[in-house]
Amino acid sequence: MADLNVNIGGLKLKNPVMTASGTFGYGEEFADFIDLSRLGGIIVKGTTLHHREGNPYPRMAETPSGMLNAVGLQNKGVDHFIEHIYPRIKDIDTCFLVNVSGASVEDYVATAEKILALDRIPGIELNISCPNVKEGGMAFGTSCKSAAEVVRAVRKVYSKTLIVKLSPNVTDITEIARAVEAEGADAVSLINTLLGMAIDANRRRPILSTITGGLSGACVKPVALRMVWQTFHAVKIPIVGLGGIMNATDAIEFILAGASAIEVGTANFIDPQISEKIVVGIDEYLEKNNIHSIQELIGGLII
Repeated sequence: MADLNVNIGGLKLKNPVMTASGTFGYGEEFADFIDLSRLGGIIVKGTTLHHREGNPYPRMAETPSGMLNAVGLQNKGVDHFIEHIYPRIKDIDTCFLVNVSGASVEDYVATAEKILALDRIPGIELNISCPNVKEGGMAFGTSCKSAAEVVRAVRKVYSKTLIVKLSPNVTDITEIARAVEAEGADAVSLINTLLGMAIDANRRRPILSTITGGLSGACVKPVALRMVWQTFHAVKIPIVGLGGIMNATDAIEFILAGASAIEVGTANFIDPQISEKIVVGIDEYLEKNNIHSIQELIGGLII
């Protein structure tokens, strides 16, 4: 095999393939389908300080070449994760990260502090696409000021690898990337879902209970690729690319655009073995092209 090792800040991964939060549960749900130890990392579902029921049903809808979701960060809270989930996954031989979400800066900080104490969790992915209740519901990640504020606060209390997940629902994603880099983010991951909606023409009603939701899947890939490429030329910290990655070729395209690692999301719902297949596919691509290390591909797009 070629050398597939990558570094995300201070985090070393055996290969660049991770699974995206909210599409892979806590990893153990997929253990019957793949060898979890073959993956570079698993990012567990969004975790908040307190229990969340999520949004009312219906909260998922299929769209052409993709899907909409409005699950609403349903989870049992960080204490439940620590007491019940962590003991079951901590000895699996891959890198587990926790996606941290919150409705206030204080929520983010408190959740990050609790996760810091877990020896086998070497990093977190900060989801700043959450609505800031103190700012009238505007997502933290849609303004440089609020994005910087939450990253600054978490960085003060969290000493392990801090990846910040960026929202694409902004005018210029590079401005947000620079803002979080300046406040100590070790890496950025992008993109989170695009805002979209679906309508039932027969009922003349929205399909989702929340009217709008997050669009993901193959249809968002061109937008995600463009934003990864732009961000690669705007910041010095590593980038984790995601958005419509359905196969190894997609993953390689993101790496060429500047991603040091990638996340597989919606594709997991179609093929539960796809993340492991992508690891194999990347290795085959490197061997076929006589490339000895994945590092040679990162940002290797020829213009």
